[in-house]
Parts: sequence; structure tokens; C-alpha cells
Amino acid sequence: MDPIVSIIMGSTSDMPVMQEAAKVLDELEIPFEINALSAHRTPELVMEFASKARENGIRVIIAGAGGAAHLPGVVAAFSTLPIIGVPCRSSISLDGWDSVLSILQMPPGIPVATVGLDGARNAGILASQILACSDDALHVKVSDFKNNLKSKITKANEDLKKFEFKYRV
Repeated sequence: MDPIVSIIMGSTSDMPVMQEAAKVLDELEIPFEINALSAHRTPELVMEFASKARENGIRVIIAGAGGAAHLPGVVAAFSTLPIIGVPCRSSISLDGWDSVLSILQMPPGIPVATVGLDGARNAGILASQILACSDDALHVKVSDFKNNLKSKITKANEDLKKFEFKYRV
């Protein structure tokens, strides 16, 4: 089995966030790979990875980064694949806002789909939805996954009824 999604991160310190994308892909049975690549420390490797990702069978790239967060944009500069950027809080970040803005504010012609701060779970779901556009079996899995989200809210509302308050109507 070969990966069709690549999850990359600027540092392994991003793994607690990025593993949430992996969990979604795992649940939906989508083959993926996970690697650390730094736009600043290993720029040549990033360029090689991004320029060859499609020919290596990758269809979507999820790129997480903290701090200056250049990894998603650099990958997008060297690839025609959909890139989903995940801004990550880090020990050097400005509460994550530098990461959000670095990934969100891409120049024209180099788009990066950007999820919320530490939003790797949504990145995994978005990657699945992109792939499901051309895969009917996966479309069914993604539909079931999203319907399950609805049932969780229905159950949550039932659970909330257990809380009693004097003036609750």
C-alpha cells in the first residue's frame, strides 16, 4: 500500500497536533505518510519532496508548522497538489498568531488551504473530502464520518438534559 496523503511538519514538536490528522486518515482507511521537513533547516529536502510528491503518488499534502511557519508555503511553491496548512502553537510563537498569518497570507498564485490554529483534525477531514471527490467508496466513508458527528451532538443534547437548574425552561 502506497501513501496518497503526506503529513509533514516543521519539527517533531508539532506531532501532538499533527497526529490528529493521522487519526482521521487512519479511521477513514486512507494510506498516509508522516515526516518532519524544515523549510529553514532542510530547504533542499523540502524542495525535492514537494517537486516529486505527485509522481510519488501523493494526492494531498498536510503541512503543519509553528513560529514563522513557512513550510506550507514553500511546499506550495514547488507543487501543484492541494496543500493544507496547519498553523501550530510553538515555544517560539506569538501564541500561534504568527503561524496563522504566515500560512494564511499567501501571495497570489501560491494558495494554501488553511485550517484553524492547531486544527490538524480538520486538515485530515478536508484532505479526505478532497480525495472523496474522485473516489465513491471514500465519499461514502466521509459521509458516514460526518453523519456520526451529527449523532454526537444529538447525544450531547440528551446528556445536557440531565443538568437541572431552578430557572431552566
